[in-house]
Amino acid sequence: MNFTPLYLIIEKMQYINLGKFIKKKRMEKNVSLNSFAFENDIDPAILSRIENLKQNIKLNILEKIAQGFKVTPAQFLTEFENDDSIFDE
Repeated sequence: MNFTPLYLIIEKMQYINLGKFIKKKRMEKNVSLNSFAFENDIDPAILSRIENLKQNIKLNILEKIAQGFKVTPAQFLTEFENDDSIFDE
């Protein structure tokens, strides 16, 4: 029987709400999903699935999203990790 190491489970759980955070940030800027996706060269269907936690985010998409918020991917992830509000929903 194979077991997944606990640190991998915790790491995955931590980032499971990343889509919620992206949606929250986008809505704070009062930008529609389609506008944000178009302005940042992201397929709107992919962004929708990410925001609705139906699809994992790939690095190239994370880079485009961070760029859309005018920060680096590292800055974006740090902000996400420090935002407790998405866990209250």
